[in-house]
Amino acid sequence: MEGQLFTWDALSSIGGASLLTFFIVQYTKGLVDRIALWLPTDVYAVLVSFVILLIAQLAKGADPGDWKLYALSGANAFLVAAAAGQTHQKVVNPPGMKRNKT
Repeated sequence: MEGQLFTWDALSSIGGASLLTFFIVQYTKGLVDRIALWLPTDVYAVLVSFVILLIAQLAKGADPGDWKLYALSGANAFLVAAAAGQTHQKVVNPPGMKRNKT
């Protein structure tokens, strides 16, 4: 699929999945914060990552009846959410920027 920014293969990788997780969480966390006050953003990011990884694997032909698909997607969701969180930190506090010390 030429010209596609995201492909199923890219979404199966930590880089693609974390970038999409970052975007989805950033655009929807205000709404989620108003609706689900009990849900921390970190946990929300893990849930979003899990769904992205699961859909990507299913789109690539994974067997939906295989329990290993869900276990690996769940484990990898924590890694992807952590990478997305690090992306957020780099956006908020870019490297090399001087911080005001008061």
